[in-house]
Amino acid sequence: MGKRYSLQMLIVSSFATCLVTLAVAFPLIGGPKKTTDSIVTPQKEEAAVPSVSVATPAAWVDFRPTSFADLAEKVQPAVVNISTTKVIKRQPSARPFSPYGQRDPFDDFFEKFFEGVPQEQRQRSLGSGVIIDKDGTILTNSHVIAGADEIEVKLADGRSLKAEVAGADERTDIAVIKVKAKADLPFVPLGDSDRVRPGDWAMAIGNPFGLEHTVTVGVVSATGRVIGGGPYAKFIQTDASINPGNSGGPLFNLNGEVIGINTMIYATGQGIGFAIPVNLAKKIAPQLSKGGAISRGWLGVSIQEMSDDLAKSFGLDRAEGALIAEVFKGSPAEKAGLQRGDIVTTFDGQLVKDPYDLSLAVGATDTGKTVNVEILRAGQKKTLRVDIGKQEGEAKAAPQGPRSQAGKADKLGLVIRAIDSAVVIERVEPESASEASGLEGGDVIVEINEKRIGALEDYNQAVNRLKAGDVVRILVRRGDASIYIAFRLPAQ
Repeated sequence: MGKRYSLQMLIVSSFATCLVTLAVAFPLIGGPKKTTDSIVTPQKEEAAVPSVSVATPAAWVDFRPTSFADLAEKVQPAVVNISTTKVIKRQPSARPFSPYGQRDPFDDFFEKFFEGVPQEQRQRSLGSGVIIDKDGTILTNSHVIAGADEIEVKLADGRSLKAEVAGADERTDIAVIKVKAKADLPFVPLGDSDRVRPGDWAMAIGNPFGLEHTVTVGVVSATGRVIGGGPYAKFIQTDASINPGNSGGPLFNLNGEVIGINTMIYATGQGIGFAIPVNLAKKIAPQLSKGGAISRGWLGVSIQEMSDDLAKSFGLDRAEGALIAEVFKGSPAEKAGLQRGDIVTTFDGQLVKDPYDLSLAVGATDTGKTVNVEILRAGQKKTLRVDIGKQEGEAKAAPQGPRSQAGKADKLGLVIRAIDSAVVIERVEPESASEASGLEGGDVIVEINEKRIGALEDYNQAVNRLKAGDVVRILVRRGDASIYIAFRLPAQ
């Protein structure tokens, strides 16, 4: 009995001690005060309790949408599902050789057997689009309607309408189709893709895998993406989910404006989709709506990207601008005075950071327009006025001839030979700086560090002047194209 009483007293004592400890350690809960009739904390002066600062939410938090439902409800009526049908004709199967000749007793059998076999196959595909005018003008991708014999558009209200192609441009992957309705159709405005910034909200609506009017939301992940979509495409990247069937559908901002036309996904990744900037579509769509050919401006130059070594060889701090590798004879560029080696920094008031910027700007310029072109020539800024011409076609590189693999490489890592009045690279030394820079066998050397190379003696003189660690800039002709290549000689 005594042991049990002692144990009870020990428990009560321990519990009381815990209460005292809690009261002292957490004064904000109750502060030092009497907790039981028999347990009193020492009456000491209270220490000042430090104030706890609460972080103020960032200003942008107040503008976060709590739901995208109102936006989706507002724009969905203008988003359409596109179903295309392509008729593929099959060649009739040839009868095997018959030993009975023309009077084959099995003729009737084969004719009846194959009588019900269709000679045409109908191939169907799905895509999306967006109505941009009340008259039924719809913007979509060129690849969505390419080769289609029939196009059917399903509206958000369930109606299905036949559509006709007004025009399509494969190079930008933009197409305009039109439907006819008894009344005006709902449409959405086109925004300004130049104002889009990484981190902006984005909403994609489309027809992925045939799931009509699927809404997905994300952000703009990046702008100005170059992913091999052609010379007239710098894409908007978004993590709003885009899947097969979304092609041709709109990418919206929070104002309900179209900022892009969804066009492709990164197949091996997740949350990586790309949209054509709507400003490009705004330039192309009016021409397509009228059923006319796309008129693109033409400057008449071959351009290439500036590498760090090329920038250093031209005495520049940064690798920016479009380097002119060749000026075509009789072109607007030649008439304006542009020269090989000029670096274009601004075109018609638009900053040129790389060759794609120049290609986009020139292609979007109206034929006959006179523009200012700012260049760097031998370190000096110049402004030239150019009358933009009309692009007629693309130059194609000529096939390269056979390459020899004999000889000893020089200090550049090259084996060269003279042919008529040209110096040709016969072989590039493996693992050399020349190989790493992109020089290839068959390239014709035109210049080395601005020295014209027309004979073997010119080449030897230019190479002999070079020292270990020097930056070498070589202009070569590859097929019909001229290319600048730069690299640094390894230090000995």
